[in-house]
Amino acid sequence: MIDINLIRNNPELVKENIKKKFQDNKIDYVDKVIKLDEKIRVLKKEGDELRSSRNSLSSQIGLLMREKNIEEANKIKQVVSKNNVRILEIEKEQEDLSLQLKKLMMAIPNIISKDVPIGKDDSENVEIERFLEAKEKPFDVPYHTEILEKLGGLDLDSARRTSGQGFYYLTGDVARLHSAILSYARDFMIDKGFTYVIPPFMIRSDVVSGVMSFEEMDGMMYKIEGEDLYLIGTSEHSMIGRYMNTIIDEKKLPLTLTSYSPCFRKEKGAHGIEERGIYRIHQFEKQEMIVICKPEESEEWYNKLWNYTVELFVSMEIPVRTLACCSGDLADLKYKSLDVEAWSPRQKKFFEVGSCSNLTDAQARRLGIRYKTEKGNVFAHTLNNTVVAPPRMLIAFIENHLNEDGSVNIPKVLRGYMGGKEIIVPKNN
Repeated sequence: MIDINLIRNNPELVKENIKKKFQDNKIDYVDKVIKLDEKIRVLKKEGDELRSSRNSLSSQIGLLMREKNIEEANKIKQVVSKNNVRILEIEKEQEDLSLQLKKLMMAIPNIISKDVPIGKDDSENVEIERFLEAKEKPFDVPYHTEILEKLGGLDLDSARRTSGQGFYYLTGDVARLHSAILSYARDFMIDKGFTYVIPPFMIRSDVVSGVMSFEEMDGMMYKIEGEDLYLIGTSEHSMIGRYMNTIIDEKKLPLTLTSYSPCFRKEKGAHGIEERGIYRIHQFEKQEMIVICKPEESEEWYNKLWNYTVELFVSMEIPVRTLACCSGDLADLKYKSLDVEAWSPRQKKFFEVGSCSNLTDAQARRLGIRYKTEKGNVFAHTLNNTVVAPPRMLIAFIENHLNEDGSVNIPKVLRGYMGGKEIIVPKNN
């Protein structure tokens, strides 16, 4: 949610930003916000004047009663009574208008960075840099489900029977590899100075509406029937929610946190043949990184965060590239975002394995996250980034480390987490 002062003082800038995000249907929200804001301020002024008058008249009533001027006191009491009725009307009207204002404000997208490329969707994201050479295999690379099944590590048929489409069983060495990657990612971030956290995996609706837009919530979140609880789509949700309506000591900033959680997503819509298997699923696990910092530090942290993900993948010998997300691909709360994509030798192209975002103070405004300074309380900046999210990234892992005989090499950084194992060999023909 952007600062309402920006809408008051520079509405054309806000409208232009909406156009850059190709959300022209929201342009009139700006004028509606301005009108509602003016009405609320007029009502507030009237209410303040009536309360001041009520206090003054109440003092007069006390004085008149002491002087036994009952008739005059009763006249003033009638005025006070009418004022009280009007004050209640004003408060109710203010409350209704404030709810309308908040709904509109939460739908207006955050101002995007000047260096965000302008484009309608992810097809117009811009490649920035590549890391490690993206090599093709000298043999045909099977679909990832076939590789994993031959390793004795994937059972989709049983998962469909127990849970439906979009779920999976990982078993044996593949399940161990999955856990090894998460453990390595956890320790990697701890070594970077981040504090490890395991957060709640369910959050209330006021946290959900604070961390994401209504459109995202509808397309992602699973609601617990009969309760004000949602399953998290990423640990960022509960990690940021932890600081809702708090004032952080300036000396404690930046907060640098890394969290593990299972994640649950509806994944509405059709996504194409390449998203069979374990690419786009309803349940997965993820190691995340979260930073809450001062505004002047957020750009530096943004660059640190995505570089950590690149470093992690390179250490596992997986070629990656970075992409600047275009304006139309940014969620409403995001100031800027960068995707990390891993190389797929089978598809001979890159695919997304992580996303780094700077939300400036938009998320903090929704949730009331501030820090205390000598000059007053200031809204913090929040950032989040995927460290690693198996099992999707297992696709890139097994394809890049696959041998022609169907075995998969384990890079050195993971062997300690795999009991010294250097290779996973097929168990099924």
